[in-house]
Amino acid sequence: MSFTHVAASIGNLIGFVGGTALTWTSPELSKLENADETPLDQVYSKDSSEITWLGAIMPLGAIFGPIIFGFLANKIGRKWSILILAPPFILCYGLLAFSANMTCFLLARLVVGLGVGGVFTVLPMYLSEIATDANRGVLGASMNCFICFGIFFSYAVGPYMSWMYFNLLLTIFPCIFLPLFFIFAPETPHYLLGKGEYQAARESLDKLRGGESADELQVIKKMLESTGEGSFFEIFTNKGNKTALIMSLGLVGFQQFSGINAVLFFAQDIFTGAGVDLAPEICSIFVGLTQFGTSFVTPLLSDRLGRKILLVASAVGMVIAEVPLGLFFYLKDDGQNVASISFLPILCLIFYIITYNSGYGPLPWSVSAELFPSNVKSIASTFTASFCWFLGFLITLFFPSISKNIGSGPAFWIFAGFAAGAIPFSMFYVIETKGKNVADIQAILNK
Repeated sequence: MSFTHVAASIGNLIGFVGGTALTWTSPELSKLENADETPLDQVYSKDSSEITWLGAIMPLGAIFGPIIFGFLANKIGRKWSILILAPPFILCYGLLAFSANMTCFLLARLVVGLGVGGVFTVLPMYLSEIATDANRGVLGASMNCFICFGIFFSYAVGPYMSWMYFNLLLTIFPCIFLPLFFIFAPETPHYLLGKGEYQAARESLDKLRGGESADELQVIKKMLESTGEGSFFEIFTNKGNKTALIMSLGLVGFQQFSGINAVLFFAQDIFTGAGVDLAPEICSIFVGLTQFGTSFVTPLLSDRLGRKILLVASAVGMVIAEVPLGLFFYLKDDGQNVASISFLPILCLIFYIITYNSGYGPLPWSVSAELFPSNVKSIASTFTASFCWFLGFLITLFFPSISKNIGSGPAFWIFAGFAAGAIPFSMFYVIETKGKNVADIQAILNK
């Protein structure tokens, strides 16, 4: 294993921490509805505005996280920006552990949203810039493996620990990440060359590759010189960047409108509403375990089969999963006896997670990081991530009320409709980046 993989693995620890924040709501919100478990002096119903906002405010914070950390990635570097991601998580979980006030809880979730938004902006950038052409797909998709483990961790551990001890446990991981990443992870050679620090860039690349890398450094240097300084407006005026931006926004748009945040944030509520035989927290653990287990599929296959075929297969699978899931809830809400098919919700959601994780989960982030040259990568990543989390905020905020007003069945059919739209988009518009370097990709985009 090269040092590139070591640096990527250490960096991905902050991805794990971000994953714990994504599904924190699933086990923890139910505790606020239970007088024996809540740390507050009152019990909140799941339909209360406070509970709704406690779920939605994290994506709201994540809208602004990319703006802050995308700016920092260009000013102080990818490494220092990733290091600064840890304090929001430490502050959030510390506040949640020791305060007993809903306002503090909302503030904590808003702060952690900044960190989550930053993770999805700077970490893919870092992984893309330390990777070789041959393993860029694997490293880019590896972030999703760590995020999925964090998702599973919250599902599996959260229901069985008290409010205080679970949140205290979650503060430990960013504290471990900080010294490891500071000591062992180098700055990316792309950033250092962009700042004119040739010798530092060479040392960084030599460390990552485990030996002499002068030829690769020259390729990066020529690419940076040919693109020049980037600006916000260049992602809209340059033909290649504009095409790449449409692809990136389309990918994250279809990702969000497939309903993933509704599934992750409200997994226990979905299973409770479905009336499945197993305890809702057990069903959520199955979902999280499936997501973690299948997160290894894309790193193994993306550099063999290519990105496009995985995206198309993923979109088809999500449609197949969500149509019968919607039918189950439609029949249940209509008063039909669904006892004989009570297994359907967990079966559909597990299949949904498998297919989502095989393509539309990890690939929008890794493909987006591949599409842009270094001079506009942080700007484009910021714009894409903020757009993604804006959509995530809307879905998380309105999914409970939409499900209540039109029913969970039609809500999942709407998600299935968007997943169906992702099929032709992935097939005919998104370009294949497998095995191509930045220059090759830019040549295709600028045709």
